[in-house]
Amino acid sequence: MLRPFEIHEPATVQEGSRLLAHYGEDSSVYAGGTELIPVMKEGLAHFRHLVNIKTIPGLDGIRHERGRVQIGALATHRQIERSPVVLAQAPVLAQVAARVANLRVRNVGTLGGNLCFAEPHSDPAAVLLACGATLVLAHAGERRLPADAFFTGILQTARMPDEILVGVEVPAFGPGTGAAYERFATHERPTAGVAAVLMMDEGVIASARIVIGSVGPVPARAPEAEAMLAGQRPDPRLFRAAAETAGRRAEILEDLYGSADYKRHIVMMLAARALHAAAAQAGARVN
Repeated sequence: MLRPFEIHEPATVQEGSRLLAHYGEDSSVYAGGTELIPVMKEGLAHFRHLVNIKTIPGLDGIRHERGRVQIGALATHRQIERSPVVLAQAPVLAQVAARVANLRVRNVGTLGGNLCFAEPHSDPAAVLLACGATLVLAHAGERRLPADAFFTGILQTARMPDEILVGVEVPAFGPGTGAAYERFATHERPTAGVAAVLMMDEGVIASARIVIGSVGPVPARAPEAEAMLAGQRPDPRLFRAAAETAGRRAEILEDLYGSADYKRHIVMMLAARALHAAAAQAGARVN
């Protein structure tokens, strides 16, 4: 049973921020509630004050502006999955949104809620990190953080107590850029996921980003594997070698869903698949 709490409905981000500052640790932002409410029902956390930011207009829009896809924090996974802007400018975001949990969760759960809850087993977090996303936080002013600086630990982020995540910005994909996300899930919960983004220039990999998610405390890039790819032509053996390096270097936590060795093997397999798929998306020929 849920313990009693009070819901506050601010009309602006600034009002919401003031409420969070006033009630402090006794308060939480409420967006979709698909993760917060179950936690409260289980008695794992309790907040006497929920600040419902769904009453703030303009936080659910999706648009393409100045070469970036701008997604409001209150955009649901279903909105992102079906957005013409996302499908045209950063299709991997639509693909991953379509795989989040189940249809009920996708219709209600928001991107901002997913990111701020910082549950390690998150599909969107890894993909946004690979895409070079920037998170926009607001209170009295505005602060912008790269995705790789936002996640700080299990259920922990760099968001200040009185800040509200208002949006996410992702560079639109240009010609020669391909992205893919591969995952292994158990009961709708990702056990491991790998996102890959390749930027091609005249048949050569100009740069690469590989992000491993759902196996460690936070999604993390694989810089050594990325360095192996830069300046090389796409090749299955190269992709396998980079995937093995990514898996070996990954920080992996054991849990009920598998040992570290088991998850490491899955990461290697998923990384190779993601690199192949990203190369294909970029229009590269992989021999």
